[in-house]
Amino acid sequence: PPEIEVLSVQYPGRQDRLSEPCPATMDELADAITSALLAELADDLPLALFGHSMGSLVAYEVARRLEGIPGRSLTRLIVSGRTRPRLAQELAPRPVPTDTDILNHVRRLDPEGAALYENPMLRGVIMPALRGDFGLLAAYRPAHLHRLGVPVTACGGDSDPACPVEDLSAWSDVTTEDLDVRVFEGNHFYLTPRQEELVGFIAARLL
Repeated sequence: PPEIEVLSVQYPGRQDRLSEPCPATMDELADAITSALLAELADDLPLALFGHSMGSLVAYEVARRLEGIPGRSLTRLIVSGRTRPRLAQELAPRPVPTDTDILNHVRRLDPEGAALYENPMLRGVIMPALRGDFGLLAAYRPAHLHRLGVPVTACGGDSDPACPVEDLSAWSDVTTEDLDVRVFEGNHFYLTPRQEELVGFIAARLL
């Protein structure tokens, strides 16, 4: 809707930022996004954050940072395709997975797009970002959960092998406000075929 302005985040190491190194840690990535948002947005502009998969964790970390800045009006966190952050006592940091591990996981999430990873030329372009993501996630274990003072909306696909529907309710642990859960038909990448439905749902939560 015209009342909502959409800003997309482009991580280093991808597309027009392909020559830049991938962030090594969640703190590095979340700090950079927070700084970019603060430079881009007026102080009193209401802001909601949406993240999918790893982006859900990134959005949570950015939301946590923005809440500590006076004058910033965060209204909602919307997450998708991922359970809440796992604490160090819940799940120890893991070794960085091998390329084989990464590709097997990606193929499981997106069987239809798996052919992309069989092309040697494309694989050379794609793998650095995937290695960066999986390395970052392997090390990300916050010491505690920060409860946000805004509502959280959790979305997911009903056949997502990486995030079963029942895992979405765990996001209630990161808010002092309400959690609502919305399940769409589809797998981990339900967003593509359900784009119109998802955008309509999100817009209704923001207006």
